[in-house]
Amino acid sequence: MTLMPKGFAGRLTLLLLLALLVAQGVAFAMFAHERHEAVRQVLRETVVARTAGLARLLAETPPRAHQRVLRAASSRRLRFWIAPEAATERQSRFGPSALLAEDLANAMGVPESMVRVGIDVRRWRDDEDDEDDRFEEREHRRLRWLVLSVPLTEDMWLNAETGAAPGAPPLGAPFLVSLVLSGFAVAGVGVLAARRLSRPMRRLAEAADGLGRGEDVPDLAEEGPDEARRTVRAFNRMHARLDRFMRDRTAMLAAISHDLRTPITSLRLRAELVEDTEARAKIIETLDEMREMTEATLAFLREEAAADDTRPVDIAALLDSIAEDLRELGLAVEMAPAERTVLACRPAALRRSLRNLIENAASHGERASLRLAADADAVTITIDDQGPGIPEADLERVFAPFTRLDEARGADTGGMGLGLAIARTILRAHGGEVTLENMAEGGLRAVVRLPRPA
Repeated sequence: MTLMPKGFAGRLTLLLLLALLVAQGVAFAMFAHERHEAVRQVLRETVVARTAGLARLLAETPPRAHQRVLRAASSRRLRFWIAPEAATERQSRFGPSALLAEDLANAMGVPESMVRVGIDVRRWRDDEDDEDDRFEEREHRRLRWLVLSVPLTEDMWLNAETGAAPGAPPLGAPFLVSLVLSGFAVAGVGVLAARRLSRPMRRLAEAADGLGRGEDVPDLAEEGPDEARRTVRAFNRMHARLDRFMRDRTAMLAAISHDLRTPITSLRLRAELVEDTEARAKIIETLDEMREMTEATLAFLREEAAADDTRPVDIAALLDSIAEDLRELGLAVEMAPAERTVLACRPAALRRSLRNLIENAASHGERASLRLAADADAVTITIDDQGPGIPEADLERVFAPFTRLDEARGADTGGMGLGLAIARTILRAHGGEVTLENMAEGGLRAVVRLPRPA
């Protein structure tokens, strides 16, 4: 199971939201970095100014007041004390400590070599009696401290410790609110834009699905982006070509079948003059068969030319009506109870197709049993008979025009072998299909599957 949406609008919206999240994350990272650098700069300037000022103040203050001055100058993040030795060794020549040493030496007006700045990872060890200057032990253990030492006299050093600059700010409420509001705005614009852009493609899909079911589909309006316009224009041209091809083919076949009537009639009249009785009978029988084939073809083409409009039809009622008509003709046809199932189709053509299949099953297989099932995708009609079945090799061949397998299906039932061919042609014109299979317990099964509109 994938979390990727199926529709164009959903996928475009998801991509826009991902792009927004990445852009916001990059912007937050850049902002956090700039803020961190700015805080470090302010902290360095503050430490330099306070240390240099305190050193000058201590030089002018009596030694007995030094502790009060140091206590007043110290804070939670910056602590000063005086000791006979420096609290750190010489700092690195590169990095933040080197920059701080340079700034401090310039502020105090002394050579940089006299200023010491280093990094200490130990926690502060204050005088246990000095409760006011004590830092929280938990914070001391997780911070790296900068340690500064500047000379006051030859044997006295002013030392200072300060916490490192705070890290990047956490994802606070303003950032989350901004992200959520931006996400809603992008999602709304994405959905509206995607639906507008995909509307021509949805109409094209519906038209192509209808065309595949044999519906009379009007030309689509060319609208939307240039790519969609070109696609719709190509579909309209294809539709026009297919329609012209089908009309030309139907007209040509009708003309050929109609023109065959005259020579067949002429040959039959001449056959009557043949003196050999047996030969005359065979010739007349062959000509009659040719005439029936011609008439059957013309009847089918006339029905195709006068195809009825597509409209919603209750397939269960249609099957029940066909079964009732065949029972009145003396055929054994039974239908299992079925719920009302509505499908858009050409009712007259579909009725002829299903009647051919059911009548074929009842005539050749003693009894026809009908079942109707439907789901969201298709309507399935199952037609079972109790006959001997047909050879596996002929399950597909029987759908070819003018193919008869009476010797495999029982008694001579007549017909020109066009029933199954016409039935499959009509079903395929509806976007459906029919298949045959021999059942294990005996008999033949025809399965008709008609798709429902997407």
